[in-house]
Amino acid sequence: MEAIDAHQHFWKYRPEQYAWIGEHMQAIRRDFLPNDLEGSLRAAGIGGAVSVQARQSLEETIRLLDLAEGHGFLRGVVGWVPLTEPAVSGVLDKLAGRAKLKGVRHILHDEPDDSYMLRPDFNAGVRLLARCHLTYDILIFERHLPQTLRFVDQHPNQVFVLDHIAKPRIAAQVFSPWRENMAALARRENVYCKLSGMVTEARWESWTPRDLQPYFETAIEAFGPRRLMFGSDWPVLLLGSSYGRWHATVTEAISGLSASEREWIMGGAAAEAYRL
Repeated sequence: MEAIDAHQHFWKYRPEQYAWIGEHMQAIRRDFLPNDLEGSLRAAGIGGAVSVQARQSLEETIRLLDLAEGHGFLRGVVGWVPLTEPAVSGVLDKLAGRAKLKGVRHILHDEPDDSYMLRPDFNAGVRLLARCHLTYDILIFERHLPQTLRFVDQHPNQVFVLDHIAKPRIAAQVFSPWRENMAALARRENVYCKLSGMVTEARWESWTPRDLQPYFETAIEAFGPRRLMFGSDWPVLLLGSSYGRWHATVTEAISGLSASEREWIMGGAAAEAYRL
């Protein structure tokens, strides 16, 4: 199986467009484009990547698709569409010809309403995704897991991908109720999970693989290798790690699994979930 980085971002940095990139994030307050990533992928033995939206605009979605169509190693795009708007059906129809559009995402964890994902208009939009063969990426903090269970249960035929293992409180080494809620979510067999975004939930300057290991173990136990996928969250990753260090950390964390199980995590699950 081809190794895939299932989660990375590109942007031309503008402060007004990426307000979430604060003053304390100087390492990523610049442009990041395909040529900046390709060398790191090759060094890690990774053949392809999935680009994920970082701001909520159709303009960015189109731009990511253009980049993917111009760079063969970019296997797919998880973009953004206005799921709560009645016009979303027409938007999806217009995007139907873009073969590298594999999924959509909304930045749920930044919504003031922790139950935003349960809104009727949001769910009406999500119901349109299955007919378009698009996944939905779930971006939340761990406190949103109870609502996420209710959300996912409304869409038994929709493929979901949980980003960043639901952003648990790694820096504080808190495990409950995250662990129990992850096990409950994993019982929904239409949900996959990304081993990504963990470094930035830990202490950026001082984290060790030992800090992350219980979180890896919980995700592996809950979802199993067939529904787990490697993701870097590059370039956000650079706030706390090099690409090589993160790849080595994941490789070591899954080293006790069989060769075929490791292959699923490092590429097979992403290929299946996103139809790469």
